[in-house]
Amino acid sequence: MRVLWLVRHARPLVAPGLCYGVTDLPADPTATQDAAAAAAAALPKGLGVRVSGLRRAQQLAAALAELRPDLGPATTDPRLNEMDFGAWEMTPWSLIPREAVDRWTADFPAHRFGGAESAQEVVDRVAEVLGTCVPREGAIWITHAGVIRACQWSCSTGGARLRTASDWPAAAPLPGAWLCLPIPLDRAR
Repeated sequence: MRVLWLVRHARPLVAPGLCYGVTDLPADPTATQDAAAAAAAALPKGLGVRVSGLRRAQQLAAALAELRPDLGPATTDPRLNEMDFGAWEMTPWSLIPREAVDRWTADFPAHRFGGAESAQEVVDRVAEVLGTCVPREGAIWITHAGVIRACQWSCSTGGARLRTASDWPAAAPLPGAWLCLPIPLDRAR
């Protein structure tokens, strides 16, 4: 069975309640080391590693490489970066006007919340990586909650387009945790 190991970066060093996605935040160093140790013990041998270009994911990839040199060097892929919330990046959610959130949820697939990127654009770029960068033996991605949710949606629907905000998967691994996602045959190269 083809399995994609989706590993979420450790807890970022950011104040609670801030809207952040593509902002290049560092992760907590201790949490990163703990996440790397747990992942190193669980990840199978022989899989390639792809990593988001954002620092918090890069930190985990580096810590994992020290513990598991058998995995080889990670390939940085900016398509695995978190969603770009544009003008709302690093804004407290409590200060984002309710109307802005309502516009986003009313047209969740296409609306560019903050003006930068829509949820469907995230799904599309993640689907591209799924279609070209998951070998038959599987892979490990070190990435973000939004990318993991986009993978879940794409794999569970066979690549269907988002229709409403309720389509977006609610669950994602906690920071430093992972999800093993079976990849359909037509999604693996």
